[in-house]
Amino acid sequence: MNKPLTVIPAKAGISLIINVHKTKAPRHPGQVHVMHASRDLWNFQHIESYRDSRFRGNDGGGGFYKHSARYTPKSALLSLIYFFVLIAAQIFVPVSHATETTHGLSAFGDLKYPADFKHFDYVNPDAPKGGRLSMIGTAAVTTFDSFNGYIVRGVPAQGLGYLSNTLTVFDQLMVRAWDEPDSVYGLVAHSAKLSADKKSVTFYLRPEARFADGSKLTADDVIFTFQTLKEKGHPAYAFPLKDVTKATKVDDRTVRYHFQGDNVRDLPLIVAQLPIFSKAYYTKHDFSKTSLEPPLGSGPYKITNFKQGTFVTYKRREDYWAKDLPVNVGRFNFDELRYNFYRDRTIEFEALKSGRIDLREEFTSKVWATQYKNLASVKSGKLKLEVLDDNKPSGAQGFFINTRRAKFQDRRVREALGMAFDFEWTNKNQFYNLYERTHSYFENSSMKAEGKPSSQEQVLLAPFKGDLPPDIFQDAFSPPVSNGSGQDRNLLRQAAKLLKQAGWEVKNRKRVNSKGEIFTIEFLIFSPGFERIITPFVKNLKILGIDASIRRVDSAQYQERMKAFDFDIIIQRFVGALTPGVTLRNRFTSETAHAKASNNLAGIQSKAVDALVDTIIQAKSRAELTTATRVLDRVLRAGHYWVPHWYKASHHLAYWDKFSQPKMKPKYHRGVLETWWYDEKKAQALQGK
Repeated sequence: MNKPLTVIPAKAGISLIINVHKTKAPRHPGQVHVMHASRDLWNFQHIESYRDSRFRGNDGGGGFYKHSARYTPKSALLSLIYFFVLIAAQIFVPVSHATETTHGLSAFGDLKYPADFKHFDYVNPDAPKGGRLSMIGTAAVTTFDSFNGYIVRGVPAQGLGYLSNTLTVFDQLMVRAWDEPDSVYGLVAHSAKLSADKKSVTFYLRPEARFADGSKLTADDVIFTFQTLKEKGHPAYAFPLKDVTKATKVDDRTVRYHFQGDNVRDLPLIVAQLPIFSKAYYTKHDFSKTSLEPPLGSGPYKITNFKQGTFVTYKRREDYWAKDLPVNVGRFNFDELRYNFYRDRTIEFEALKSGRIDLREEFTSKVWATQYKNLASVKSGKLKLEVLDDNKPSGAQGFFINTRRAKFQDRRVREALGMAFDFEWTNKNQFYNLYERTHSYFENSSMKAEGKPSSQEQVLLAPFKGDLPPDIFQDAFSPPVSNGSGQDRNLLRQAAKLLKQAGWEVKNRKRVNSKGEIFTIEFLIFSPGFERIITPFVKNLKILGIDASIRRVDSAQYQERMKAFDFDIIIQRFVGALTPGVTLRNRFTSETAHAKASNNLAGIQSKAVDALVDTIIQAKSRAELTTATRVLDRVLRAGHYWVPHWYKASHHLAYWDKFSQPKMKPKYHRGVLETWWYDEKKAQALQGK
């Protein structure tokens, strides 16, 4: 084992290391390795929406050169002399030859935008500011009781925290470019520098960064935010920070994050995209508690008006310190953003038709297919209907089965439940055939497992062969296709057979186990919209002897029960990432199965899944990541942890014709809040129609 004798720091962040280690070769009782950082001109390659970063040197290698010599008294002396010569040489290396700073970070490939870019390609740099956008949020939340979107407690308003991928109130060190798979560019930090060993990243803050009250945003605020989120934050933030050991202050405008372990590829991107809180503000306000006091932020908007559970208004800050930075040119054009909350989708639709709200994304296929086209406002052109392409992985939506409960722990039981859901009938009779069936956790992407595993996939599966079902080496599991009758007798017979094999017999028309316990299933929902979809499913489960029912609760209770995993089956959708990484831990790994409010709704506990998630996080190329993700997808699908739903690779928007948008939509984002603008001429014309 290598044993470092000394590490001597040199100028410009360069260090020299001497390692002495013994080898097994009898002719070499010892060896001296002198390693020095060469010019080490690191380029940051390309990264996904919320994670992933791999880095490579300009020379295509790592940037370390290694010198070896036999270890004898004479050679040791020569090595030491050589070592000190190297020190002298490296101390006087110009700073430009040291590890260089960069204006952006990414995982695979080059950054699209150069250091001197003026604005993102998908914005209109001349877009006028003004007007109001009143809308329904897309986070499936029908109420709120808090403006703290970063803790487990409470139901936060939309536009804050983990319910939003557009941070309106809090700034970040770096911000996403939505026309690249995973790149981020400098916002609060003008640049960053990754250490040669990739175990730390340093951010250099802009001196002009300010909070909304005019106070300076410094390294102390960045460090406070990290420590607070890691210790008290929602698992969506805390879990990805597990291997970020600390954040240290180099000076008021320089912060260095330190990492541990081998799964460090994503971490620079994760810390770059954390919100930044005011240390002074939260010293006086308890971060761990819910609050309806508008928080002190540093972003382009601030909360100005609200009614709990009904609406919240964000107003654009004229004094926003970063409004003219390249990453913000052409963005955040509305003077006012208003999120409205309704407990029923029918009421939402009526609010749109009456003009009480300006824009709504339609998630109900029946309404989109039948209730818009005949509206007078649509026929006259006042109300616009638009379909936006969705180029991201479609994500995972389905009925998630709580395997923490004993009745769902047998894989055969879970597979049987899937056979009772007739998607073909549902799509034809309720969705007007607008959807495709979801097969994969990474649907609509190259990361979806298809057919039999490739030779590279088999290598990753081999260590777990004894722990995985034998059919894992056959075609990737896909949900069965019914005859579309709504009650496919063949599939129900297969389901009954699986239930019997798992120890659930039918007695007095009820499915019971060896203890005589009746098999019950409760579907937990908060919106009546899903009742029409679940009801035929419940009917088929009852045919199998299962006592199935639907339980509808209010949104707040739903959120609390979901956080506590107090459910049998729940419906949820997780947005897919273009470069999956550390966030997969929060969704699929054993360590999160019993962690309150984690996204591991099914309670998955699998050594194979844990190892594959690590493999994905450690992937050093897009090809490696794709292969590992396909294997994870294959294993998850074989586990039958959910009954997959459906997807469409598009967004259905309805909005009143008083807005304009750039010629180019950001490839991986709707772009509405960030790039659209209020068009005064259209608004006046709309009033005159």
